[in-house]
Formats: sequence, C-alpha cells, structure tokens
Amino acid sequence: MTEDDRGDRRRLGAVVLAVLISQVLLYPGVPALVVALGAPAGIDAGMWFLVAEFGAFVTFAVVWGAASDALGRRAPLIVVGALGGAASYVVLAAVPEFGFGFRAALAVRVVGGALTIGAFSLAVTALMDLRGGNGRNMGTAGVAIGLGAAVGSVVGGALADLSAFFPVYAGAAVLAGAGALAATVDDRAIADRAAAPDGSGSDGDGSSSEDSEGGSDDVGFRDVLARARTTRGLLVPLAFGFVDRLTAGFFALVGVYYFQDPATFGLSAGAAGATLALFFVPFAVLQAPFGSLSDRIGRFLPVVIGSIAYGIVTIGVGVAPVYPLAAAFMVLVGVCGALMAPATMALVTDLAEPEARGAAMGLFNVFGSLGFLAGFLIGGTATDQFGYTSAFLAVGGLELGIALALFPAVKSIAPGGGLLGLGGGAGGSPSE
Repeated sequence: MTEDDRGDRRRLGAVVLAVLISQVLLYPGVPALVVALGAPAGIDAGMWFLVAEFGAFVTFAVVWGAASDALGRRAPLIVVGALGGAASYVVLAAVPEFGFGFRAALAVRVVGGALTIGAFSLAVTALMDLRGGNGRNMGTAGVAIGLGAAVGSVVGGALADLSAFFPVYAGAAVLAGAGALAATVDDRAIADRAAAPDGSGSDGDGSSSEDSEGGSDDVGFRDVLARARTTRGLLVPLAFGFVDRLTAGFFALVGVYYFQDPATFGLSAGAAGATLALFFVPFAVLQAPFGSLSDRIGRFLPVVIGSIAYGIVTIGVGVAPVYPLAAAFMVLVGVCGALMAPATMALVTDLAEPEARGAAMGLFNVFGSLGFLAGFLIGGTATDQFGYTSAFLAVGGLELGIALALFPAVKSIAPGGGLLGLGGGAGGSPSE
C-alpha cells in the first residue's frame, strides 16, 4: 500500500464522515423540526420528513454511480453533490421565513437527497477503487459512517435543544466542507490504480496506460448499468444491505421518539442523541478491525453471524424494562453492526468488475435507501398501530429471517476458502 493510497483513504473517509454528520445532525431534533417547518406534532410527520430524502436516495444513487463510471471520474461529482446538498439545507431553513409550509420543506428534502446521495455513494465507491484489501477499504467507509452518525447524533441533539434550526445550519456548513475536501482528491490516480492491481497502471505523466479519461475500457452509461445488474450473486449483499439499513432507519425514526416519549424513558433531544451514539460509537470504532478480519477469515461468519446477533439485540432494545438495560443493548447493536457492515460492502467489491463498481455500489445504496424507507414506514406505522414493543419485534425478526434464509447463498458466493472453508479470504473482483 503506497503513501498515496493512505492519503486518499484518509481524505475519502473524511468526506464520508462529513456527509454522515450532516445527515444525522437533524435526527435527534426531528420531532421539533417538523413542527417548526409547519407540520403537526407526531411520528407521522417525522416519518415523511425522512422518507422524502431517502426516496431521492433510491432514485438517484445508481444514476450518480453509473455516470461516474462512464465519465471515469468520481471527485468532481462528489463536489457537486456535497455543495448542492449544503445549499439545500440553507433553503430548508428559509422555508418558514417565506411561509411555504411543510410540503415545500418536503420538496426541498427531495432535492437535497438527490444531491447528497451523489457525494456519499461516490466517496464510498472511490474507496472501493483503492488497493489494500476490500475489507480494509470498506472498514474505512464503515468507520466514517459510524463515527459520523455518532458525532451527528450527539452534536445534533445538543444543538436541537437550543434551536430546531441549529442542526440544519450546522449540516450545511459540514457538507460545504466535504465538498471542499473532495476537490483535493485526484481520482484519476485512483482510477489508474484500480485498472492496474499491481499499482503500475499509470504512465509517467500520471495517465492510465489504457485510457485516462474514460476508465479502463471507455464503457458507456448503459453498458455500466448492464454490467452491474448482471453481476453474479450481487443480489445477496443487496438483500443484506436492505435489511441492515431498514433497521438503521427504524432506529433513526422510532428510536428517537422511543427514547424521548414520556411513556417510555422521557429523554431530552440531547440525551436521545447521546443514546443513539451508544450504538454509533462501537459501530464506528470496530469497523476497520472487523473489515480487516473479514479479509482474513472470510465474509460468511461476519455477515451471517453478525446479522443473527444484530436481530436479537435489536429486539432486546425494545423489550428492555429500564433505560440502563436498553442502553447496554444499544452498545451491542453497534458491535454487531460493525461486524457485518464492512463485510457486506466488501462482498459488493468482491463481486463487481472494477469498471462497474460505481454502478454496483449505487445499486447497493439504492437497496440500502429502500431499506431506510421501509424502516421509516414499517417502524412508523407499526409503532402508531401496535406500539413500540411490537415494532421492535417486527424489525429484529426481519434481520433474523434474512440471515437464516440467505446463509447458503453467502457461503456459495464469498470468494476464497476462509475460516473452516466458509468463504472469504482477501476478496477481489472476479476480473482481477
């Protein structure tokens, strides 16, 4: 691994970190923010506030990924997405000033989501392009995601206790910073290294020996999409990504209301944000070592065993009779999530051809965003109709179900022998 790889990994990880901070800053204060934007109080308005953004994530994730594959560049599009997302936050804060109401706020959320997903998905894809082991690279992404969520939840909760719009202004500033940082990444070098696994794929002038402008074989937008969609076994990590993000979306919405509800624990927005951080901190800290572990022992055990444990401890949060026990389960949720998340993303890298990785990761983020949407809708509806306990049982049960149903498929597609012959090893693209 060269010094350039390390520098690019740090910068791209910081971009992912910043995007997640900006997004999660809003979550602890959603109950008050939607009211300030003109919506009635209650979980229903909070659900649609989050659904609007993730609906745009679903629609535009693959578009950004395939566009970057066809262009042969990631960084300029990351800059556009981050700066556009920052502008959307500024507009969101101005909605009440112009008297436009909650529907206008939802429209702004859609536009902001369409832009922000480009910055997030392409920063993760650029990490996929680096050498050093797919598990390590996706572990870096996972650390950034978890740490960003942890920082965003704590800081966002504290800011929300001061003003409903302080997290929105902070999110705009952080996204603008992400755009500025992304502009320092030379992703032409990243593309060259991806095209040449031994690191010798660039000429003396820094351009690829095959095609410095268009990637390794100048494929078009439609060709990129076709290659990603026909990748053997890709639906398996997509399915796990869907259910994993469903659970995360559930916690982002229902968890916030659950911990603040006077009928349960009655926490403030700041305390609820700190409770979410009990999940996000171990989720962040452990992803890099667990990602590297999956390079050594294989993807099977982290993905399947991690998912089973994740489902069990998620249910534990919802049935805990006292706050300290619920808080302990939140820590375990983070540990289990850190075990499975980088291995699941690494499976995408293992399976996809280098020239279609942007579209493949875009598909992964589409399924993940659909999972978030399902988490919001299922969690919000189930909570409204049946209460918190039933909602936690339903979501934890889905996580258990997907792990048990798909463990043979994970074993069959995971590259290498891995521990006990259960698949894995230092995965690479099938074409490498």
